[in-house]
Amino acid sequence: MRALTAKTLLLPILSGVLLLSPPIAFGDSPEFPTERSDLSPKDRKRVAGVTRPTQDFSKAENFETMQGGAATTKALVNGDAFSHFSTNLTFAEEETFKLGNALFRKLWVSSPSSTQASDGLGPLFNARACQSCHLKDGRGHPPEGTADNTSMFLRLGRPARTEQEQEMLARHEALNFPDLTYGKQLQELAVPGLASEGRMTISYEEIPVTLGDGDVISLRKPTYSVRDLGYGPLEPDVTLSPRVAPPMIGMGMIEAIHEADILAKADPDDRDGDGISGKAALVRDHRTRQIKLGRFGYKAENASVRDQSASAFVGDIGISNPDAPFDHGDCTSAQADCLARPTGVQERLGETEAPDPVLELVTFYSENLAVPARRDPADATVLKGKQLFYQSGCTSCHTPKFVTRRDADNKAHAFQLIWPHSDFLLHDMGEGLADGQQVGVASGREWRTQPLWGIGLTETVNEHTFFLHDGRARNLTEAILWHGGEAQAARDAFASLGRDDRAALIAFLESL
Repeated sequence: MRALTAKTLLLPILSGVLLLSPPIAFGDSPEFPTERSDLSPKDRKRVAGVTRPTQDFSKAENFETMQGGAATTKALVNGDAFSHFSTNLTFAEEETFKLGNALFRKLWVSSPSSTQASDGLGPLFNARACQSCHLKDGRGHPPEGTADNTSMFLRLGRPARTEQEQEMLARHEALNFPDLTYGKQLQELAVPGLASEGRMTISYEEIPVTLGDGDVISLRKPTYSVRDLGYGPLEPDVTLSPRVAPPMIGMGMIEAIHEADILAKADPDDRDGDGISGKAALVRDHRTRQIKLGRFGYKAENASVRDQSASAFVGDIGISNPDAPFDHGDCTSAQADCLARPTGVQERLGETEAPDPVLELVTFYSENLAVPARRDPADATVLKGKQLFYQSGCTSCHTPKFVTRRDADNKAHAFQLIWPHSDFLLHDMGEGLADGQQVGVASGREWRTQPLWGIGLTETVNEHTFFLHDGRARNLTEAILWHGGEAQAARDAFASLGRDDRAALIAFLESL
């Protein structure tokens, strides 16, 4: 098989039928194996057996309660359910986790400040702390009533305009291109004396949907715009992509899934004719610049938890770090007043505002937030809902389980049976959910399949039930009914169910 370069995007060859093919090379990236390189033949057979989708819905599967493998937390279910460390950490690692937690909650202040280790905020920003967006390590929400926008923002991006920019996209040197004035995302807050960039506005249209049994559900369709722009107009081809902060649990386990297991599920040309054409996201590692498999973010734009953390530090809070050494955050050359502001770099501490070990500690914390145990997986209604979830085709994208790699960087993540219910691939979700914004190989209609573990505890932890990338869905039923594109058949199967069967499927999701 010939190696495909980044320029040709290589995606048509990543189907499961090539499971035993030679490694796949992507330009200057390391080769991605098409079979597990960390397993013996005996282990490979064992893993294939334990991850095979069940056909027995009369009882819970073995270890189904332990969604996050041995790291799963069985702590009391309450508002802190997403904030526990992986159960299988060592005592020394627990200390590292707690240090990372302190930094995750740390409120940054503007420069100059007497609290030298805490200054460097902004100058333009969306939040003062990681915890401000990831409330209790859980899911953000759109502004409702008098609530603020802290856990939701607008990503800005435009397509390539020139042949050179197209080449940059093809080589994965860029995901898209920022607005010349406002950068990569709209910053609604600013340090004292500096104008903020503007305010996100949302209007909703209620759309009635009649289900197969005659029940009518109202979906709210959002429209986004920006008011009070502080630095002039946006460029005409810049798109606005709303994002609520996703939950933080299980991220280290996701990173420990072997590339071959994710790539085996990719079928971008839908060669098997099932209507599902998952596509692998390809991105550059922030430090090595090698091409890696994207796993994190709504469009799988980051390959590692560290990359995700570094991007959030500089993009959301305006804090530079070793992997994103931009001391003025997302300020652009058109914002001279912003660039003239003092930074929080302290030479005695390092070359950036959050030098290592700050980024390392926050990354470790983010990698080790434990997935809560399942509730009532053997309940008759939950089992019925699970069967309907499978029969409706939901598992075509929401892959129930994986076994993580034996050679994971952290032993706590190694060789664990986990149940994220995601394939971590990009899928066309239809025009209804489209944001029109390309992010790397993801088109304006494509999104990464979101993991479902912990979804049933959203209200317990965050006191709301807003779902999807922009929180438009007010409950799980609405979230399902918004699915389109490759998920249209599964959505229609759900919509055709009777009221009791729909309730059973929702009960299954709420048990996760």
